[in-house]
Amino acid sequence: MEASQSVPELVAVAKANAKKYEDQVSEILKHADGQTPSDAQLEELRIATAALEAEAVDIFTVFEARMQHHFRRGPFSRKLEALLKEAAQADLADSIHQYYLAINVLKHGKGASYRELLNTPSAQFRVKPAEDIIAEDADTSESLIEIAVPGFFDGLTATILEAYDFLEKK
Repeated sequence: MEASQSVPELVAVAKANAKKYEDQVSEILKHADGQTPSDAQLEELRIATAALEAEAVDIFTVFEARMQHHFRRGPFSRKLEALLKEAAQADLADSIHQYYLAINVLKHGKGASYRELLNTPSAQFRVKPAEDIIAEDADTSESLIEIAVPGFFDGLTATILEAYDFLEKK
């Protein structure tokens, strides 16, 4: 049986997968070339975006699970954020918190995390107001966070790796 992969190895795999989905989204949008995408293009876009969202949720969840041993119990992300602030790592603490909220929105849709992101002007990604979402998509969380834009996944994985390094060195 193969040894379990480390967090950095898992992040590398997730980044490779995400790059594939981001490229698909980019290609679909390029082919639409500023025109309204066809139904087939919209479906391809929905599938690629959903896969990207799943990849983001999965890597953050794996990170939390693999690093939980650094804390006795309780909410991992909140404890990590507090520890980072104690260590004068406020930027990393803020980044972890922002991505934690985004992942919660991807998993659960509108709720406290969504409202907090809407009211946070320094969000590292775009959060769509619910009224900007097409009525038929209003009950889906994937429309609430613009995850397919360049930089979202790279920012998420860079934050995870920085937090991983911090926890492993403490």
